[in-house]
Amino acid sequence: MKRSANAPLIEHIDTDLINVVNPRVRNKRGFRDIVENIGDIGLKRPITVARRVHAGGTRYDLVCGQGRLEAFRALGQQSIPAIVIDADSDDCLVMSLVENCARRKHQAIDLLRDIQGLKKRGYRESEVAQKTGLSIDYVRGVIQLLEKGEHRLIRSVESSQIPLSVAIDIAEADDAGVQHALQQAYEKKLLRGRKLLAAKRIVEQRRRRGKGRQAAKTKRDGLVSSATLLRAYRDDADKRRLLVKKASATRDCLIFVTEALRTLFADRHFATLLRTEGLDSMPRNLANRLQAGKPA
Repeated sequence: MKRSANAPLIEHIDTDLINVVNPRVRNKRGFRDIVENIGDIGLKRPITVARRVHAGGTRYDLVCGQGRLEAFRALGQQSIPAIVIDADSDDCLVMSLVENCARRKHQAIDLLRDIQGLKKRGYRESEVAQKTGLSIDYVRGVIQLLEKGEHRLIRSVESSQIPLSVAIDIAEADDAGVQHALQQAYEKKLLRGRKLLAAKRIVEQRRRRGKGRQAAKTKRDGLVSSATLLRAYRDDADKRRLLVKKASATRDCLIFVTEALRTLFADRHFATLLRTEGLDSMPRNLANRLQAGKPA
């Protein structure tokens, strides 16, 4: 069949010839899922690249599909299906930033950095909003969060302790306004329970120590007193003891669950009931541990 003039050109390209122009850190668990999915059913959507002809040969800039490309490399595949487009390096980077912003699932910190990347490349706030599909007020708030050096809030967003919208409200408010922002977040069900307590703790640290790492120095030219070191050591020791306690409790629960399952599966009538209802299968790792007599 003859390819139409408007149809994209798909080629199999050597994975070693592709440069990632806008690299981003991947969640290890999510990346494993991508690798397993592609390994089981193959690539559902080609990546997008732009051709670059150099004196030493032809290479390609990645526009979108970093996760798919890295999965192919992890699986030992030497080539990957790719849509080849005509675009210069600047356009490739902008398209990559926009594509990352438009993804249905993204890390909030990635969204922050990508909006900042578009802003640094000379795009006005209205243009960034148009390209990403976000409201101009939202884009403006994100840029202000970064320009104000709100590193503490950014780290809180990155660790999912505070929603991005709430962090923007806090950055724009005075002390009284911060409390109002927390109250509004509670009423909108954005912060409840432990997250609300964590947000209050972060706000208090921001008030006492400043917005970021540079503001955490002591008044004595950055020197740390022995009392401060001792308090930090005790806090760290308390956290470690709590972590050990939680790990021990979790292990006890897993041992109990494993033994309960082993007892149930040894019951012939129970096993027959599971087979009748089509519920006799279980994850392979769990089945192996039950058979081996190990805790799950």
